[in-house]
Amino acid sequence: MARIADDAKTWRRSLHEQPELLYDLHRTAAFVEEKLRGFGVDEIETGIARTGIVALIRGSKGAGPVIGLRADMDALPMDEKTNLPHASKVPGMMHACGHDGHSATLLAAAQYLCRTRDFAGTVALIFQPAEEGGAGARRMIEEGMLERFGIDSVFAMHNKPGLPVGQFATRPGALMAGGDRFMVTVTGRGGHASAPTMSIDPVVAAAHLISSAQTLVSRFSDPFDQVVVSITHLDAGSARALNVIPDTATFGGTIRTMNRATRAEIEGHLRRILTAGAEQFGCEVALDWRPGYPVTANDPAKTAVALAAAAAVVGAGNVDDACDRTMGSEDFSYMLEKRPGAIVWYGNGDSAELHNAAYDFNDAAILPGMRYWIELVSRELAA
Repeated sequence: MARIADDAKTWRRSLHEQPELLYDLHRTAAFVEEKLRGFGVDEIETGIARTGIVALIRGSKGAGPVIGLRADMDALPMDEKTNLPHASKVPGMMHACGHDGHSATLLAAAQYLCRTRDFAGTVALIFQPAEEGGAGARRMIEEGMLERFGIDSVFAMHNKPGLPVGQFATRPGALMAGGDRFMVTVTGRGGHASAPTMSIDPVVAAAHLISSAQTLVSRFSDPFDQVVVSITHLDAGSARALNVIPDTATFGGTIRTMNRATRAEIEGHLRRILTAGAEQFGCEVALDWRPGYPVTANDPAKTAVALAAAAAVVGAGNVDDACDRTMGSEDFSYMLEKRPGAIVWYGNGDSAELHNAAYDFNDAAILPGMRYWIELVSRELAA
């Protein structure tokens, strides 16, 4: 395992140097495919969701269920500022979330599993495009991946800065939030700033609506039910014409929810707040609701298997079975809506945060991550 993990460090750095975005992962997918074929997987299918890959490894101990192990492959549209020898060679793109490390970790486990095959059933290796905002997991599902390969359960890992290398963390139930976005257009009637009574000011209305939107947290959700409303965009008028009341004002942002039922209700609450508020000022309002990733909710039984596998690898003292939830989102949630499974955090040590230009995946995390995958397979596919 240690020798394979050493090789995987080289693979990881190669992927890091040549990041690609969303579904345009042709170089990355070709690299992954070449490795998998060299390892001797039993079956491989490329081009799922354009550049996604599923490869099968069949155990030597007879028939059994099919377990899906997922790694994401895409990078982020940002410039790297690490000054490392293996830093991104592509301007405006970098692996700032560690998907290069996730792919290398799963490739390392794949090589070991191809050599040993000490399990009953089949391992489905899922290399997914477009996790960063492109809903690649949903597209793979829509193209029939789960049914085509008979996948019974699904598992994933994500590195976590601040968690020491060699430690794992997760929890049953909701682990990561659902994240939806929205844009609001407030339409009034423009005019001269010296005569606001001759106009219908959309800026004042928008200001009130922005404040009112925060009541989604304080008055429309249970105080024990986590909800975050963040207004991140506001646009109205022109700095070149400060004496002009504009016709329209727009604002937008994101709403994060940890409960599936709350997420289903929140859009309706927002529409009522906006409609009632705009009416006070004589404005019209239009809401452009943009659904994002669902709540990432771990299956309790599969979470127990994942925790046991992690404890077997690094010791129970290095596994947090009730870690804090995060309001970030993850499109593995789509797979968890269709199949039982779990996602776990694995430690990236003292690194920059995810989506930071100074971030780099910690290569020391590959070996414990690889060992976790192998132990998980042995438990889920025991003879």
